[in-house]
Amino acid sequence: MSQKQSTITASGTSKIAVAALALVFVFGLFVVGFDQGHIFSLVMGEQAFDEMFIHELTHDMRHAAGFPCH
Repeated sequence: MSQKQSTITASGTSKIAVAALALVFVFGLFVVGFDQGHIFSLVMGEQAFDEMFIHELTHDMRHAAGFPCH
């Protein structure tokens, strides 16, 4: 009988990929939890703080994640 040998190699996750995912997570956390018109204020000015498009879009997600908003 012949024996088959197998080699297991460890493939590491790229540090750049981890950093990119961490950046996406932090930006997503800001958008869902803390944005009150700040992102669109760069384009719309003061009106963005009255409209709060992203806040209204993520309103229920904010409550589910435990962020108070009103």
